[in-house]
Amino acid sequence: MKKFNWQPWALLAPSVSAIFFLLVVPVLFVVVYSFWLRAPTGAVIPDFQFGNYARFFEDFFYPSILIRTIRVSLICVFLCLIFGYIPAYFFHRSKSRYRQAMILLIMLPFWISFIIRTMSWVNILGANGFVNHALMKIGLISEPLSLLYNEGAVLMGLIQFLLPFMILNIFVSLEGIDKNLLEAARSMGCNEWQAFKEVTLPLSLPGVSAGCLLVFVLTAGTYLPPMILGGAGNEMIANLIFNRVIGTLDWPFGSAISVILLILLGTIVWTYNRYLGINQLFNAFKGT
Repeated sequence: MKKFNWQPWALLAPSVSAIFFLLVVPVLFVVVYSFWLRAPTGAVIPDFQFGNYARFFEDFFYPSILIRTIRVSLICVFLCLIFGYIPAYFFHRSKSRYRQAMILLIMLPFWISFIIRTMSWVNILGANGFVNHALMKIGLISEPLSLLYNEGAVLMGLIQFLLPFMILNIFVSLEGIDKNLLEAARSMGCNEWQAFKEVTLPLSLPGVSAGCLLVFVLTAGTYLPPMILGGAGNEMIANLIFNRVIGTLDWPFGSAISVILLILLGTIVWTYNRYLGINQLFNAFKGT
């Protein structure tokens, strides 16, 4: 009879316990709350029903915010991909002795509070901010432009937060490409552009897909940039959850919206795993 090996389970026990009590249990509480009722007095009534979910889909106001969240997330992914691939490729090809320092600069914003970084855009894009002041100083405009409290300002705040995730994922993927493949491509007559198109770009797609997934999931769940830079009419699904739970203390409805968001993101991650493999995401993190 094979002896039971308890050592792996003993080593995993602290991590599994932490995941269960800090992640699984809170999510279960949210799921249970989503089926309960909120009385007119504000009290929560333990009554299993689907009224909170029906309420979300009956009024188009709530699905429209979910649609806006998906649209803004997709735009953010596209812009981060465009602005992230170029510096990642530059770091990959750079032979400068300062390359490590430049990569460290990419991670420097993480050392500053996200709230401070988001609030700084108010001073940059505001009516009396740096951009308007500079444009008026050189005579291009006579009155301040309305650069804040719109979707463009929200995207600006999101990109400055999420761009490092995209750059690092693509950079790690590029670093994993066997340089002999590029030499082989050149020896067969490919120029630099053809070698990039036929070898580098296809082999970097795992990092690109991992970066896109991370940026999309983080964008869909963030609420600070829309709250500070978006103003009325530009709120996203996380702001709606925050307002329902903190603003009106409607925990059941806020929980139902959270479950809908969880199902949406879970479906995206499942699709990613089905066709690309979730291990690509972990591979991209190995070098960060």
